[in-house]
Amino acid sequence: MAAEVALVPGAEPLPAARRLRLLLYAGVPILILNFAAPYWGLISLPITFFLKNRLHLAAHETAQFNLIAAVPLFIGFVFGLVRDRWSPFGAGDRGHLVVFGLASAGVYAAMAFMHPTYALLLGGVLLVTALMQFVAGAAAGLSTAVGRHHAMTGQMSTVANAATLAPQVLSMFIGGILAGVLEGAGAATAARSLFLIGAGLMLALTAFGAFGPKRLFDDAKAGTEASRLSLGADVMRLLRTWAIYPVIMIQLLWQFGPAAGLSLQYHMANELHASDAQVGAFFAIFYGGFLPVYALYAWLAQRLKLGTLLWIGGLLAVPQMVSLLFVRSAETALLAAIPMGLLGGVGQAAFTDLAMRSCPKGLEGTMMMLFLALYWVSQRFGDLWGSDLYQNHGGYNTTIWATIAVYTAILPILFLVPKRIKATIDA
Repeated sequence: MAAEVALVPGAEPLPAARRLRLLLYAGVPILILNFAAPYWGLISLPITFFLKNRLHLAAHETAQFNLIAAVPLFIGFVFGLVRDRWSPFGAGDRGHLVVFGLASAGVYAAMAFMHPTYALLLGGVLLVTALMQFVAGAAAGLSTAVGRHHAMTGQMSTVANAATLAPQVLSMFIGGILAGVLEGAGAATAARSLFLIGAGLMLALTAFGAFGPKRLFDDAKAGTEASRLSLGADVMRLLRTWAIYPVIMIQLLWQFGPAAGLSLQYHMANELHASDAQVGAFFAIFYGGFLPVYALYAWLAQRLKLGTLLWIGGLLAVPQMVSLLFVRSAETALLAAIPMGLLGGVGQAAFTDLAMRSCPKGLEGTMMMLFLALYWVSQRFGDLWGSDLYQNHGGYNTTIWATIAVYTAILPILFLVPKRIKATIDA
């Protein structure tokens, strides 16, 4: 018997051509945002190398910088709640993209003409990150509302994840090379170039908010509902939704990879003697391995129940880091990155699909920004634990075994996902 299609009340499945256009439209603001964000590769990687090479910060000191700068990311659900309850100038998601896209561009431009001290980098990154969370709340709520409205959360998960990762893949190549190039320039010149790129990208996002396709914003509005409840009532409505709790537990474990972040970057630089460009290339290959699997997931989501995809993704995730146990040089690390990305793709897409399906209607921005906030909380604390294991408790291999154990703990949680959510397929 064919599986039922994942319909929410009022859902309107679309013909393939119209569905594809909406999916691509929804990916544009996510794509631009992730190119411009100071916590991703294009801007983040050169900053990390600047802290390491110019300011001579140790691994745990860089992790502390990232932890402080990520505070707005940790409370992302607050920005999502703002999106769900407030419409700037009555323009909904358009208003959020325009107002906060323009503000982010202004801060980047100001940073470009200041001397790049530790205090400036920390304060500037913190402020831009906070402003961008309003933009991210609009982009996440927009895509989720459209995906649910047209019963295509699996396909929207593919678009959202690909639009997040594609900038990282390119940014890791460009960011790693850019970091090396900027090492030869003066600090002020390097920072000016970096932050002006960020400002230009945020101006492009502002333009999309002002002039982007009407159909996308209209469908997002039709797929959600403005809350007439009090703030406290909306928060309680979210907390009383049982379906969100397996999502929260899975996300916390899935993103808590002590071997996958800062400890790996320092291991490659210190033990494997990799250049900045090779470190960037490793992460580009690693993240790039997810992209073809995301495309496969969009096809699978229309044929297999979400419950089946969750188990496939969870089982493939457990051995994701194993190839790094056999790495002895920077060149072999690049080869090890290939299976790492391929093994993680189904899990990432399925867990995002689950989060989209689990949203209470009208709180799409809140739920998806909570999902993203958990990513940052888990990743940053995973970096802290990973750097401690790397420096004080057995070196890099210890972080790999710890990550395998953490990912294995995801599997029992899959039994807690409500049947009504995991028993259906995409339209």
